[in-house]
Amino acid sequence: MSGLPDLSGRVAIVTGAGKGLGRQYALDLARAGAAVVVNNRRHPGEADAETSAARTVAEIIQAGGRAVADWSAVQDPASGQQMVDRAISAFGRLDIVIANAAAPQARSFHKLTVDEFRAVFDVGFLGTLHLVHAAWPILRDQGHGRIIMTSSSAGRYGQHGMSAYGASKSAVDSLVRTLAAEGTSKGVMVNGVSPYAHTPMTASHITGEMAEAFVPARVSPLVLWLASDACDVSGSILVAGGGRFRSVETVETVSLDAPEGIGDMIARLADAERAAHPNSNHAFDTLLVECGFAPRAPV
Repeated sequence: MSGLPDLSGRVAIVTGAGKGLGRQYALDLARAGAAVVVNNRRHPGEADAETSAARTVAEIIQAGGRAVADWSAVQDPASGQQMVDRAISAFGRLDIVIANAAAPQARSFHKLTVDEFRAVFDVGFLGTLHLVHAAWPILRDQGHGRIIMTSSSAGRYGQHGMSAYGASKSAVDSLVRTLAAEGTSKGVMVNGVSPYAHTPMTASHITGEMAEAFVPARVSPLVLWLASDACDVSGSILVAGGGRFRSVETVETVSLDAPEGIGDMIARLADAERAAHPNSNHAFDTLLVECGFAPRAPV
C-alpha cells in the first residue's frame, strides 16, 4: 500500500480489529507509524494468544510496529473507559478512535425478540457510544483528535431482515453529525465511513470477482486519511468500496401545500426540487422562507 500518511507519535484505538476491515485498519495504522490498541472480544475458551486481537497484534509487532490487545466487549458500558485506559497506560496518549465493531443480523423483525434486537443494536450503536464518550474529553481537552465511526447503507435505506443493524447505523450517522458540530471548533474531526468489503461478515454476499475487487485494503486509505492531520472535513459520511468513494448527503424537497389533499401532495413531492442542508437550523430556515417568514439566519 502506497501513500500512507505519517502517523508517527499518534495512538489509535480500533474496535472489531481482529478480522476484516478493523484488522486492515489496525495493520495500516501501525505501518503509518501509529501505536494501536487492537480490540476484539474474546470467544469462550480462547487463551490470550489464540484470540483474533492477539494475532493482529503479533502481526503488527512482527512488522516492527507497536500494538497491544484489548478484549473488552464493546456493548459493556465499561468497555470504552477500559480501552481508553489501555491506550493511556500502554502508550501515554490517545489521538485516533475508530469505532468499527458490529454484530450481524439477517432475521425479519417479526421473528426477533426485543432482547435479540437490543443485542445487535447495543453492539452497533452503544458499542460506538461507549468508546467515543470515554475518549471525547481527552481529545477535546488536548485540542486534537480524529474519530471515525462505521456507518452502513442499511441505516440509510433500510433493508429486509436488518431492522436492528440498520437502526444502530442510522443512530451512528446522527452521532457523527452532532459530534462534528460540537467538536470541530475544538480540533476534533468526526466522520463516518460506510464500507463495502469482503469480510467474514459479508462473505456470503460478496463473492467471486467481486470479493477480489472489494478487499478491505481498498477502504483503508480513506480511513487513514480521516485519521491523519491532513483531514479537513468533519461531519461527513463517506462510502468506500472497490477503490471508489461517495459522499452521503441528506436531502429534503422544497415544501408544497396541499390544496387537492394530502395524497395529491405526496404524489407531487416525488418530482419536487431537492436540496441538501448543512444542518437542521438551515433546513428549518428554508421552510420559514417558503412559508413567507424571514429566516432566523441567512440561507
